[in-house]
Amino acid sequence: MNPQQTQVFEQYHGDLEQVERKIAGEIDPGYRAMFVAGAVFILLLSLVLPHAGHTRGLDILLSDPTASADHIGLPSRVFQWDVLIFGIGFSSLALLTRRWTLAWIAVAGTAVGSVFGVLSIWHRQTPGIGNYHGAGPGIGLILATLAIVFLTFHWIKVVWSRTALQLEAEERRRTAAAAQEEHDRRWLLGEDK
Repeated sequence: MNPQQTQVFEQYHGDLEQVERKIAGEIDPGYRAMFVAGAVFILLLSLVLPHAGHTRGLDILLSDPTASADHIGLPSRVFQWDVLIFGIGFSSLALLTRRWTLAWIAVAGTAVGSVFGVLSIWHRQTPGIGNYHGAGPGIGLILATLAIVFLTFHWIKVVWSRTALQLEAEERRRTAAAAQEEHDRRWLLGEDK
């Protein structure tokens, strides 16, 4: 590369780095976007289906007296908030904006939600204080748990996949850094004249 080409490249170096950072901050869910959107829809549907007994997911979120009557415990309450915030909220935002950070938040939140979903099902099947036997897990709870586990799996695949454009930008950055390092080494040793 002659000095004039180097100067032209250096002039656009900042712009190239800015574009590379923007590309690195984006995701491309590809065909998985349909699976994620479907899982979000199922989570929305689970809010109106029976969670346990006569209690729906919305009743739990709104602290309805029906939830108290059906002895809805802490795991179910945490799970429903997790479904709303991470399963529906952050997943929808990540799909719409294609931001890598939002997708990571969705991954972390849905992973925690998966654990609380399983705990909620287990809690509904375990006798309570005084050997109380309440209603078992409803279809809404089971569907929500399966959907959030499915969502976690697909978000992990989306977040860890790299687009061809991102890989190419990383390769160009490595090549430019190696060339600059070689140039600096030659200059220090007096070989570059």
